[in-house]
Amino acid sequence: MSPDRLHPEMRAVQNRRDAEAAKLPPVVLAEPWGPSRAISEQLSMLYGHGGPSMAETTERWLPVRGRRVLCRVHKPRTDAKLPVLVWFHGGGWVFQSIDSHDRLVRELAAGADIATVSVDYSLAPESRFPQPLLECADAVRALAETDWGLDTSRIAIGGDSAGGNLALATAIHLRDVGGPTLRGVYTPYPVTDADFASPSYREFAEGFGLTRAGMMAYWDLYMREASDRLNPLAAPLRAECAGLPPTLIQLAALDVLRSDGERMAAKLQAAGVDVTLSTYEGVLHGFVRLTEAVSLARDAIGEASAWLRGKLK
Repeated sequence: MSPDRLHPEMRAVQNRRDAEAAKLPPVVLAEPWGPSRAISEQLSMLYGHGGPSMAETTERWLPVRGRRVLCRVHKPRTDAKLPVLVWFHGGGWVFQSIDSHDRLVRELAAGADIATVSVDYSLAPESRFPQPLLECADAVRALAETDWGLDTSRIAIGGDSAGGNLALATAIHLRDVGGPTLRGVYTPYPVTDADFASPSYREFAEGFGLTRAGMMAYWDLYMREASDRLNPLAAPLRAECAGLPPTLIQLAALDVLRSDGERMAAKLQAAGVDVTLSTYEGVLHGFVRLTEAVSLARDAIGEASAWLRGKLK
């Protein structure tokens, strides 16, 4: 990694993470999954604790695909039915959880004055495409018909990285099956295609946090068949985009997925979708969850909160 390319706050975060990771066994993309998931969760929580206090936090269940999925509901206030952001966490479809992303959704709830519902979808490779995507879509559909004291006539969805892939694919799927209608999609650094030769994949293949080899392994673990990579619900960049909801895409400049996001934004715009693209310089993949330590993360959450307020008013 070229230290001079990193914002000083981002460099400090990465140095701390590298030091902590050196004390732990490596995260291995192979069975048994429990130990590596625990280490990934521990590292992701270095800056993941805390966040704004909520007036009410509950854990509830929604029926999806023949099972029940756990959802965590945050309400910054309880004196009105708030619009809702449904969140799908990142982690390569393989790692992380509603706990690792709890601070992020708390900040969005407080900043946008909305409720959030985090969906604990099934992880790969035990559950491969399209199971996680269909669970996310079913959760949104079930939520729209469930009375949790939310204004489910005003729903946005979102997710970061692999969760952004699930959010975009959910929006495509819901459009094609007749709803519910979404007010918006918010996605930092989404995975949109399995093209590992894009400009950013070449430029940031190694030494900038998330690697090209890592993303190739995640795709292998998520897909049942190689041909599934061409499915628009796996690779949203391959979808017909007309009729999708307004979308906010935020990118890290030093990220293998930057080109994914740039091309997705261009395709949405060409299809007539209301799309906003913001790129944050000097930061790495995952930066929006670092609000405790990185000012640009706070800027990104501020932008997202204002955007969500506008779309969900």
